[in-house]
Amino acid sequence: MGRVAECDELLYWCGPDRPSSGSVELTWKGRLTPLQERAAAELQESLLAGRRHLLHAVCGAGKTEILFRPVHRLLSEGKRVCIATPRTDVVLELLPRFTEAVGGSVIHGLYSGSGEPEGFPGLIIATTHQLYRFREAFDVVIVDEADAFPYSYDKTLRQAVKKSLKAGGVLAVVTATPSSAILSEIGKDGGKSVIPVRFHGYPLPEPRSEPLFGYRRKISSGKLPERLRVWTEECLKKKAPFLVFFPSVSLMEKSLPLFSHLDTGIGAVHASHPDRRSLVLALREGRIPGLLTTTILERGITIPRLQIAIVGSENAIFDRSAIIQISGRAGRSSEYPGGDVVLFHHGITPEMDSAVREIRQLNREGGKLVGMPAL
Repeated sequence: MGRVAECDELLYWCGPDRPSSGSVELTWKGRLTPLQERAAAELQESLLAGRRHLLHAVCGAGKTEILFRPVHRLLSEGKRVCIATPRTDVVLELLPRFTEAVGGSVIHGLYSGSGEPEGFPGLIIATTHQLYRFREAFDVVIVDEADAFPYSYDKTLRQAVKKSLKAGGVLAVVTATPSSAILSEIGKDGGKSVIPVRFHGYPLPEPRSEPLFGYRRKISSGKLPERLRVWTEECLKKKAPFLVFFPSVSLMEKSLPLFSHLDTGIGAVHASHPDRRSLVLALREGRIPGLLTTTILERGITIPRLQIAIVGSENAIFDRSAIIQISGRAGRSSEYPGGDVVLFHHGITPEMDSAVREIRQLNREGGKLVGMPAL
């Protein structure tokens, strides 16, 4: 954002609102499931009525598709809308999808390094940090992945969201793992939509646990732990793309040369990696077999046939929410609804148990709704 001093002047728009535009067109021609239809209608009703709303939908439920029609309706009525998310990767995932789905409206994507796009946007898709720049600018702010770090921990980001809303503006929250703070923010009078099943009707992949005792010592001595090596070789043999999550950048960087012995195409990314976006694109397009990563890729990534491993799942950074979100990267397409999710650990934690219990409970609830046997 750059430095801001007390002596700096800050300007904000106080002119007329954006006029209504009848030229805004919903160009998305996909079909929603009955559960998605209901959630989209409930969300739209709340936003038009000025009522806060929580969309609680499991990973892979099609939350983005649910937003298309309500956002189109708001833009058609001249409302200014912001979809804010804590992660740049999610902005990069959402921006082309909304650009393709909603025609006739200027759409901007704002994140660190995005530059200053031209025109007056009806819809802004931005990281939550970018909302420090806005004051009383939006009729509606939809916070996607509201439970993600740093938004979930930084009170100034939540205050920035409130500051960016016009008087009488409405807040909506979209998440697969609502916290007590989110539930409190929506309040008892707010609207709520719950979708416990993925759009394709198949259950969420249930993580399995594999002990990986002494993995730090082995990696530091230049050896890839045997179970991790076997798992990676199986992914390579099946030509299935994979993500291996690490609790720290340093451990990931020590591991990369060991993975390179298995396949030189395996890469690694973290928040400040200069080639982060190009490597993720290469994995999506099948030009590399897999990536080592930190929790920056726990959300906003959709790749068919993706296999998931978490190394050191006992670490505090892999809490219940993170494990559920990471597990949700697998099995997101109807053609490949399955996928392996393995928790390599040096001791099972209550957070790991809690994540597996919640996924099982969601699968039971979803199984009843779609008439499938619960796992």
